[in-house]
Amino acid sequence: MLASQRDLFEIPRDICYLNSASCSPLPLRTLEAGRAAVGRKGAPWMLEASFADQQQERARAAAARLIHADPADVALIPSISYGIATAAKILKIERGTRVIVLEDDHSSPVLEWHARAQAQDFVVETVRRPDDGDWTSAVLAVIERSGAAPVSLASISSLHWSDGALIDVEKVGAALRQRGAIFLVDATQSAGVLAMDVRRLDPDFVIFPTYKWLLGPYGRAFLYVARRHQDGVPLEQTAGGRRDVRAENAAYFSDLRYLPDARRFDMGERDYFISLEMASIGMDMMAEWGTDAVAERLRMLTNRIAEGVRGFGVSVLEPHLRTPHILSLGFKDGIPKGLVDGLASEGIYVATRLGQVRVSPHVYNDEDDADRFIAGLGNRLRGS
Repeated sequence: MLASQRDLFEIPRDICYLNSASCSPLPLRTLEAGRAAVGRKGAPWMLEASFADQQQERARAAAARLIHADPADVALIPSISYGIATAAKILKIERGTRVIVLEDDHSSPVLEWHARAQAQDFVVETVRRPDDGDWTSAVLAVIERSGAAPVSLASISSLHWSDGALIDVEKVGAALRQRGAIFLVDATQSAGVLAMDVRRLDPDFVIFPTYKWLLGPYGRAFLYVARRHQDGVPLEQTAGGRRDVRAENAAYFSDLRYLPDARRFDMGERDYFISLEMASIGMDMMAEWGTDAVAERLRMLTNRIAEGVRGFGVSVLEPHLRTPHILSLGFKDGIPKGLVDGLASEGIYVATRLGQVRVSPHVYNDEDDADRFIAGLGNRLRGS
């Protein structure tokens, strides 16, 4: 089993940080690279002309590696919402059809379609939270519902961000393909931890940022665009998205045709090499460990916590319904007042999400962290 990687991070031993689903700390290598990159911005005359392109392609390749994509099919973007907006501009949602989203899914894969539904005359249908926690069956039931309008698009997260409930994207993708529908996957909470091979899954779009599970900074995200959609018009009109618009040319606007691949969808100001290098390091580290090894380690930690809180009067999803890296604890009478703040006062950091306590360890956590959370939670529940 992959060992704890705590030594690669600047995390004091008295800190028990179990909140990667919100934001991960940066590895020491990434912190050092960020400081060096800021220094380079302080002396830009030292940069080679090819430096920006090298950084862009390094990050693009690192992101592509995580999902088994060709780098040419990946665009550099700043956020999930930017990626969703890009997809929405590319796509034509047929009138009278359904766009499927999840109840209480994060805002990005949902709000864009609500904003467009009336003008484009389609319906946003929400898959309601299943009582048994089986989101996959719930999504499939909505897709396959007899007598319903055709499905044009499913815009969903690869797992539910609030509690780590698993969604089988392969089953969902197969059901959508049978109906000629589009599949957009927000992989924010799974990229780098859960295996995804776009060659096999064949989604239309996959989007993920680096600031959570990929151990990177804010403002760096990536958009996979299937080649069948790469003739679309980008969200922004930039020189970098065109074949030959360069300041070095004698004629600036030499060739206004778009690039032939997903690079045409790159964001403006993509040359922000400080965070690009930082993002690349975290993604490379995750790829080197491998999704199977990372998932195995995190499953061990969340299973340890789930077993440790038995008898505390809390509920957790059954193992086959939850992801390996997120565990949510439900309380019959609601979260006890002051519980999460009280844990934080002891250096134990978790989050509240939609009425539950969400625990999300990463590779820098170890068994001592899991046991410390169990003990801290038990003490506070008994004290309340």
